[in-house]
Amino acid sequence: MYIIQNAMQNLMRNKGRNLMMAAIIFVVIVSSVVALMIYNTADGVINDYKSRFGSEVSLTPNMEKLMEAAQNTGVLQRPTIPAEQLIAFADSDYLLSANLTASGKGWSDDLKAIDEDRGGGGGPMLAVGPGGGPANMPDEMPEMRQYFFRLMSNQFDDFENGNRELTEGSSFPQNSGECLISQELLENSGLKIGDSITMYSDLIEPGGGPGNETYHDIVFKLKIVGTYLDLTDEYANNMMENAFSNRRNEVFMYFNDLASEVQEGMLGIDVNATFYLKSPDLLDAFAAELKTKGLEDAFDVTTDEASYQAIVKPVEAMKGISLTFVIIVLVFGAIIIALLSSLAVRERKYEIGVLRAMGMKKGKVALGLWTETITVTALCLVLGLVIGGLAAQPVTNILLDQQVQAAEEAQSAAMPGPAGAVTMQGGGPQGSSGPVMIGMPIGGFIGQSSAETITSIDVSIGLDTILQIIVIALLLTSIAGLIATRQITKYEPMKILMERN
Repeated sequence: MYIIQNAMQNLMRNKGRNLMMAAIIFVVIVSSVVALMIYNTADGVINDYKSRFGSEVSLTPNMEKLMEAAQNTGVLQRPTIPAEQLIAFADSDYLLSANLTASGKGWSDDLKAIDEDRGGGGGPMLAVGPGGGPANMPDEMPEMRQYFFRLMSNQFDDFENGNRELTEGSSFPQNSGECLISQELLENSGLKIGDSITMYSDLIEPGGGPGNETYHDIVFKLKIVGTYLDLTDEYANNMMENAFSNRRNEVFMYFNDLASEVQEGMLGIDVNATFYLKSPDLLDAFAAELKTKGLEDAFDVTTDEASYQAIVKPVEAMKGISLTFVIIVLVFGAIIIALLSSLAVRERKYEIGVLRAMGMKKGKVALGLWTETITVTALCLVLGLVIGGLAAQPVTNILLDQQVQAAEEAQSAAMPGPAGAVTMQGGGPQGSSGPVMIGMPIGGFIGQSSAETITSIDVSIGLDTILQIIVIALLLTSIAGLIATRQITKYEPMKILMERN
């Protein structure tokens, strides 16, 4: 108890020296709070975007290989991934999840389509010839089948964003033979939930050119398990207005009902897949697995690295600056505190000699000095957390603005001329391939990402930052305590008193 009381009294007796020590510790703590808040927040942002952009896998055609093939054949053929391959790709230990969707075209005698009087639509996709038109197109196009309904599975984006909503008592198809239709389609057909319908579709066997296809009919026996209210535009993206393109005629089915009808080499049912890796680091292993499962060499397995880099590059730079700043502050802070502690012990040599001559052990003397330092540090810690927490956001804004400006200048300097690539979405209800992205040199810039750079970050002091600052504070007091202990062990009390006399 005496040691603590004496330590508190010494704090008041030596105000100048203790204020100097407190100022150094306070600056170190405030600087560390600001830097660590920026570092931890930036690290969290980077990990979040890395997980989002680095984990979603894209299967993109290699344009160089496609152009080489086109030069040999004279036809730029859209590459496809068979539906059965996509389903097999989804069964991988490297994946966190796989979103499989299916779509097709159909007609039914039991459902009366919205805008049925405008006719149906749909037809097989044609290969692209050298001039941009269909390859091997005959002089007279044969009459194609007309479809009135879109058959869909696992495509619920409109329900998630609020454009569609299930009616009371309705549910998504969860079992084979179930379907979900719009409330308007149900009423237009004079049906009710629980009624059974028969839906027809087909698979198309290509025959070497338009007009030579063979159609294989498919029959689905379905039960209406629910309806949904629809706020989407009936005709999106300036589509031709007919029953098939009207979004009120979309019929949601159980995925396996559609996917199980897929046959190799046949069109008509489209299966798409979105893959999400457990970790971006597993990309190479997953790509190797896909190759062993039959993925053509014309496809590259990639993640959205361009968007990731465009978004987080300034944040990564800011994170590096904050880490460097913390290291510099700690090194110089520790050196200054070590010097002040050494000088303080030298100035109090006589006091230490008296305490030792009274019989106080070296350890207790050192403990008294350490108590003084830790008291000062604790006060600086509380005040430093408050001040540092308030200063972190303005400092973050300044640093981020500087890094964003630097990144934009670097991007402008490195930007090539106006030749580049844009993407085209392949696949569709008439194909049996997954979503295919094909780059075509028709404008834009190579490698240019549409992702927007992060221009603001909200920093906050979390538990991890508080714990790190406490560790830093203890480190500083430990340095001071070790210096004091080392000095005290050198002093002999009688020699100190004799020198004083």
